[in-house]
Amino acid sequence: MKLGLSPNTTLPSSSTLSPPPLLCTTSTSLSLPFHHSSPQPPLTYNNNNNNNNIKGGKRLICCVQNIDHKTEPVTPTYLMASEHELPKLNRNLYPLIEPYKTGFLKVSDLHTIYWEQSGNPDGHPVVFLHGGPGGGTSPSNRRFFDPDFYRIILFDQRGAGKSTPHACLEQNTTWDLIDDIEKLREHLEIPEWQVFGGSWGSTLALAYSQSHPEKVTGIVLRGIFLLRKKEVDWFYEGGAAAIFPDVWEPFRDLIPENERGCFVDAYKKRLNSDDIETQYAAARAWTKWEMMTAHLLPNEDNIKRGDDDYFSLAFARIENHYFVNKGFFPSDSYLLDGVDKIRHINAVIVQGRYDVCCPMMSAWDLHKAWPEADFRVVPDAGHSANEPGVAAELVAANEKLKNIIKHKGN
Repeated sequence: MKLGLSPNTTLPSSSTLSPPPLLCTTSTSLSLPFHHSSPQPPLTYNNNNNNNNIKGGKRLICCVQNIDHKTEPVTPTYLMASEHELPKLNRNLYPLIEPYKTGFLKVSDLHTIYWEQSGNPDGHPVVFLHGGPGGGTSPSNRRFFDPDFYRIILFDQRGAGKSTPHACLEQNTTWDLIDDIEKLREHLEIPEWQVFGGSWGSTLALAYSQSHPEKVTGIVLRGIFLLRKKEVDWFYEGGAAAIFPDVWEPFRDLIPENERGCFVDAYKKRLNSDDIETQYAAARAWTKWEMMTAHLLPNEDNIKRGDDDYFSLAFARIENHYFVNKGFFPSDSYLLDGVDKIRHINAVIVQGRYDVCCPMMSAWDLHKAWPEADFRVVPDAGHSANEPGVAAELVAANEKLKNIIKHKGN
């Protein structure tokens, strides 16, 4: 599953806000109308404040807000459940910035990964884990972090982006990537850092943090993907086709009827063909299927990435390789089973309600296993990180962790 690659939406300043919203605490869900152009307040589930918990240990905070705006989106003004004593959080993406240092790190006899640093060289380190796997990083990924506070580290995972060899599947497993993250941390002389990942990036963030919890100061996750069989089957074996039947047909029709018993296996055959044109055709179909379903509303720039053979080949080949191999995890519930290892780490989970690529069932399962983490459901968003409501919550999550770090230093 991919991470939204181009979060370029500029969220409004406080000058565009409507009158203060009504904050309510309830055990009953509310169904509220919303205007598509307005990022809506998320449902916030948090169990940290035991005094305010309702029966069953779950607390639902929701906001009713004036949403009668025709052109200007409205920035939510609610407080996260665990932030009542913290300063008001910024929810606007930060301006585009350039790296102050870039490089390549040889991580095996075959693979070399691209890395970059931006923001404050003396700031708190945060590592961005991109999606796919195979999606690579984008300059806009830097915008989720306050560049005055964070030392922002981006890198392209094996075979993706600027890393070499391109689209290579050899020596390319989850455990190889976890080792690479550690090699990069040591290369940059970073004792510990915050971990940020969406979609496949959330998978890798969980796996890395559970492997090295002592190196992790905080976690931000988006569009949860636990790489369980039912999640892969949902998206690649016909489940999501119920919502996007028109988009599904080109993906389906590339495969002959007698091979449609397992689309992931059928695409593996073509993505590893000796004929490069066969690889390209399969890569385009695979990539377009995901790009066309990643947003609540169609995003043409995102969809066009499916026409880029260079990008699509790495994206499709590496994704398919990981999914065929079940993420290289020893069991289907491996990441949920390992939550106890990271339960003590401050974390925020952000999920679009209408995420078709990584349906909310996985985020909900993670929330149930890890109720200590703040859990936000964005009611008017799909999968992509660049949808206004999701982008706002990701920025706010980093701001929350920033304030926690600052308060610890006082």
